[in-house]
Formats: sequence, C-alpha cells, structure tokens
Amino acid sequence: MKQVLLVTGGSRGIGAATAVLAAAHGYAVAINYVANEAAAREVVQRIEGAGGEAMAVAGDVARESDVLRMFGEVDARLGRLTALVNNAGVVDVPSRVADMSAARFQRMFDINVMGTMLCAREAVRRMSTRAGGSGGAIVNVSSAAARLGSPGQYVDYAAAKGAVDAFTIGLAKEVAAEGIRVNAVRPGLIDTDIHASGGLPNRVRDLAHQVPMERGGTAQEVAQAILWLLSPAASYTTMSLVEVSGGR
Repeated sequence: MKQVLLVTGGSRGIGAATAVLAAAHGYAVAINYVANEAAAREVVQRIEGAGGEAMAVAGDVARESDVLRMFGEVDARLGRLTALVNNAGVVDVPSRVADMSAARFQRMFDINVMGTMLCAREAVRRMSTRAGGSGGAIVNVSSAAARLGSPGQYVDYAAAKGAVDAFTIGLAKEVAAEGIRVNAVRPGLIDTDIHASGGLPNRVRDLAHQVPMERGGTAQEVAQAILWLLSPAASYTTMSLVEVSGGR
C-alpha cells in the first residue's frame, strides 16, 4: 500500500529533514509551508532528484479553511493519507510572562496547538478504520520545554507544547482501536533556525553546557526518531513522548 505523509512546516529544520528522510524510506511526501514557497520547493526538488515523490502545499495550519484545502490537495495529488507529522510551530522573542501580550498568547496557541489539533482531526478522518481507512500514524513535534517550562524566555511556548503533549496522550487512547498510533517527540536544543526567529541565533551554542551530552542536536537526529515512530518497527508504540534532548 502506498504510504502518504504530510509534514507541516516542512520547508526547513526538523520538518525538511523529516520529509527528505521519509521520502528515502518510500513515502510520498507533502511538504506544507505558510510563506516560504521557494524553500518548500527546494525540498521537493531534493526528493524528486533522488527518485522520490513529493509536492509542496501552502497553508496556515491555524486557519481551518487552509487546513481543509491543504488536505484536499494532498488527497487529490498523492492519495489517502497514512501518516502525519505535526511539525509547524513558532516561538517569539524572549520575554517574561508579565510582559507578554494577549496577541502573543493567541498566536502561540493558534499555531502550536490549534494547528496540531486541526491537522490531526483531518488525518484521523482519513486514517480511521471506522471511516474506511486502513490506519496510520501521527507524530506531533512537541518540545523538552513542555517539562522545563522555559522561565524568563518562552513560558508561553512551553505551555503550548504542554498542551500538545496532553493532546497526544488523549488522542492516542481515543483512536488506538481504529488502527491509528499517536506519539510525540520532544526535541531539546536542536540546531535549527527557529532560534534565530526568536532572536537568539546562538542559543544552542550558549546553552550546550546544560546538556549532559555537551552538545546541541541536529534536525536529522530528530527526524530519525520521527521516522521510527511512523514505521512498522514502532507497531506497538502509541501515546509515547520520546525525548530527543541529549539528556537535558
């Protein structure tokens, strides 16, 4: 059976690494992006250049209309979804909670939580054996921040990822008998450009001393964990929160 994967936020970092690795494992991959079409198409070209099948699909995961259209396009181009990686997410500039605006809170939860839930809902509608699907796997990209709290910097982000963890656990139990496995990875300090988008481009280097393994991780290392969770090798694994944090 054809394996069809959608990776949200798939144009860079962990998402791009996951898309490329999944294609190498035989998945047809849809790469979602919200603004950077050129980056998404570059990932598609990498996959196609290696003999794989891929497409880029625009959409803001925080907007239900975009999510519905995006899933419809994947249905039409690649076929029925069998795997989803909820990777799209944002951070903001470091701040104390007392100085954060309601607009910041709203954005943080709209993208990191609402986006994850909307995309998971559409995936379940396609994968569930109750709906005529053949099962599948969902991996949510959470963060070690969910248990560390990120005080003085990103408490709102940590709280949003804590919600993703709770959603992972609940959804996993809800759909386990319908052929769907739901897990999450919790990356720690990973060397991607998300840190620069939050105003701390050197964050991995500056905090590496806090990691027992004494280094930051790579997007490829997180992608390897995600691919294992998607694969038949993890056939009895659901509701798991897998730490990819170097022991931090």
